[in-house]
Amino acid sequence: MLKIEDLKVAYGKIQALWGVSLEVTSGQIIALVGANGAGKTTLLKTISGLLRCQSGTIRYNEKPIENLMPGDIVRMGIVQVPEGRKLFPEMTVLDNLLMGGYTIKSADLQARLDHVFVIFPRLQERQKQIAGTLSGGEQQMVAIGRGLMADPKVLMLDEPSLGLAPFLVEEMFQVIEEINRSGVTVLLVEQNTQHALSVAHKGFVMELGRIVLSGSGEELLADENVRKAYLGL
Repeated sequence: MLKIEDLKVAYGKIQALWGVSLEVTSGQIIALVGANGAGKTTLLKTISGLLRCQSGTIRYNEKPIENLMPGDIVRMGIVQVPEGRKLFPEMTVLDNLLMGGYTIKSADLQARLDHVFVIFPRLQERQKQIAGTLSGGEQQMVAIGRGLMADPKVLMLDEPSLGLAPFLVEEMFQVIEEINRSGVTVLLVEQNTQHALSVAHKGFVMELGRIVLSGSGEELLADENVRKAYLGL
């Protein structure tokens, strides 16, 4: 579905990705884990078209997309939910959600809203509330809901549990599994390694801009190096 080969990306003279290769299989949750600065967010931004690669290829359903504009990539079905939510804090919940549906037909907007409200009933209750007045967990719901409005085939989530209370973290990962069961492929960047690999069909470990380990979520959770480096075990 989404295949990345030998991807190299730099910020000026600073090399961020060194020949990254991975494949995202349709219908799965793929976890990308690693420490801060490993290159996880850089990879998502490059897939989204927000950054340009120096070399390498990104193919979606066999079509090269590494030179496309971000809006075109969204229209193809690849949608990123950024780290830190990046909401429009002075707009209502409803208006934030509608901003996510700018690439779809007007006639389909209500169906997309209904879909989001099934996953996040609280947002239907709060749809007229100003987004900046919501709790952190509710704001994360809006951010993910906004991404779902674009009818993604691949949803890329960047640190969805960041800053959430422990009970909300559990709830967030249940939502991610529900989204996946609805037919959306998920590429999950997450520092909460235990939770990420617990829900992932496959995982990749990044260090200093390189993929250093891959396997099923269960295999990586059982790997001694992963347990020592990322689980404190």
